[in-house]
Amino acid sequence: MTPAAAHVATAVAAESHGFLSPTGIEIAFLLVGLVTFGAAIVTVTTKQLVHAALWLVATLGGLAVEYLLLTAEFIAWVQVLIYVGSVVVLLLFGLMLTKAPIGRSPDADSGNRWAALTVAVASAATLVWVVVDAFRTTWLDLNGAAAGSTAVTGASLFQNWVLPFEALSVLLLAALVGAIVLSRKAKADAATTTSLPSARSEKEGAR
Repeated sequence: MTPAAAHVATAVAAESHGFLSPTGIEIAFLLVGLVTFGAAIVTVTTKQLVHAALWLVATLGGLAVEYLLLTAEFIAWVQVLIYVGSVVVLLLFGLMLTKAPIGRSPDADSGNRWAALTVAVASAATLVWVVVDAFRTTWLDLNGAAAGSTAVTGASLFQNWVLPFEALSVLLLAALVGAIVLSRKAKADAATTTSLPSARSEKEGAR
């Protein structure tokens, strides 16, 4: 299909349906988006750290499904392999290395809920406004050639986004090293605490 024919097909598809006559893919996109939004809300409101990590898996998985519905299969599998398969596992290892509480933790809550909610709503509103304003007249032809294929996305990633890609890997490595340092510090403090009573008892016995 030539670019001109693809443009005409996209225009015809845009005129054939609108917001009042959604397609099945659009309905599925909306439903998956609602489920993903609910999982994200539970992620930031639960007081159990392990549950928060697991709900984060559901949130990132929902985003992967959204990418599949947008015919961006490469981005969807990257989302699953890197974020669900690596980032969440890294978070779980961080929880284990820092000996985070498994059950309900009062420290997981914050008194700045309203401030955080205000910032989150403002950020979401700004993001929605920017995206809608940028793509107001853009329609995605789901029946045409895939715009998110492996070749197109790989070329864009390693030509224009190499620096952010490498910066993210360094950030993940720094998080893992930080968790190991905190774990070793906690073990050293515990060893010092247990050695002090034994030293005192030996002094008292010598007296």
